[in-house]
Amino acid sequence: MTNFWQQFNGPVFSLAPMEDVTDTVFREIVMGMSAMEKLNVVFTEFTSVEGMNHPVGRTRVSERLVVNDSEKELLKKLNIKLVAQIWGRNPEIYKNIASYLTENYQFDGIDINMGCPVKKVFKQGACSALIGEPNLAKEIILATKEGTNLPVSVKTRTGIKQHQTEEWISELLEVEPAAIILHGRTQRMQSDGEASWDEIALAVKLKNQLKPHIPFHGNGDVFSYEQGLQRITETGVDGVMVGRGIFQNPWFFNPEKTEISKDERIEKLIQHTRLFEKTWSGRKNFNILKRFYKIYLNSFDGAAKMRADLMEVKDYQEVYSYFKLH
Repeated sequence: MTNFWQQFNGPVFSLAPMEDVTDTVFREIVMGMSAMEKLNVVFTEFTSVEGMNHPVGRTRVSERLVVNDSEKELLKKLNIKLVAQIWGRNPEIYKNIASYLTENYQFDGIDINMGCPVKKVFKQGACSALIGEPNLAKEIILATKEGTNLPVSVKTRTGIKQHQTEEWISELLEVEPAAIILHGRTQRMQSDGEASWDEIALAVKLKNQLKPHIPFHGNGDVFSYEQGLQRITETGVDGVMVGRGIFQNPWFFNPEKTEISKDERIEKLIQHTRLFEKTWSGRKNFNILKRFYKIYLNSFDGAAKMRADLMEVKDYQEVYSYFKLH
């Protein structure tokens, strides 16, 4: 299998994997609003390899890997790559699950989460905790590669308590992941402070010296497509991953679209609700949708009241009734 990360011409933009956010429904909505070739890669929510390896746990955990047929059509039409993101600590289980995903799904790649800073995950010795255990981290990458013919990338941070970018990235480069995506914060910073693009630039410089063929992407505090392009020019990264920027503007990947009407915003909210109901009714908590309502309902008169009203609704029907739909 060829490494799709190396086949892009020009700047690459991806939508970050986010817990309870980047499910098949939200990915489809965002792709549907994107301009051609402005969004190149999307990721699943992070999926536990230990959970997937458990015969009972798999049923629930595998919800994170659901891909609707309507999303598959859009991925194909827009030529967007879909990557499964996994996390855990045991190399052998990574290998098993990489093999399982390759045989049972149609992902374009697998990404290893070595960046999530959440304390309960960190305490398990997974995700960003692996920055402190480079030998285990390398073992995990090699074991995952062994289990699949898909490109295996890594998303990570610059350090744990402080930036240790050069030391850590040079360890990762040794085992040649298909791509590295670096968030410019340490584990301790969580989402606080500013992401350091100077550290990302430092990592790019190091990568260019040691393994210039490995694609390198930056992540952190990119709030517009233009700002992303600027980061690419300034730091030499091959692409930019967008996380919280999508919450400020779900039309992020359609940079020509600067004015979004109230009607359009409400229309997207309803489309999202209907697709979520169709996909997850009876399986996921309806209230997850409310975080998305906050994204759509802003920048018009009466938006604050509408947001407040919708925070009180209890089910899908109440949403449709509010907008007088059936």
